[in-house]
Amino acid sequence: MPKIYKYLGIFLLFHAREHQPIHVHGKYGSFETKAEFIIKNGLIVEIKYTKVSGKLPLKPPQLKDFEIFVEHYKDQIIQKWIDYFVFNKPVELEEINVRL
Repeated sequence: MPKIYKYLGIFLLFHAREHQPIHVHGKYGSFETKAEFIIKNGLIVEIKYTKVSGKLPLKPPQLKDFEIFVEHYKDQIIQKWIDYFVFNKPVELEEINVRL
């Protein structure tokens, strides 16, 4: 379960056995929400935020921070997904402590 970012206490991570569509999990303590990237013709047309089965969703303050971060870093998140799942490259945790 590679952690790719830590932003204001929220870990953004992939699960080891991920599936399409490309998505990232935002985890803060025992709370977790998923951001799914809807891509058409190579462009991100939508980001859907959904509950993770068996987990409580992020609370509103953390959900807002997660949404802002995902929107700002969407291209980098997708590149990390491709690097990890397609090219089997390791991904490094990046910590960002400045509010976007």
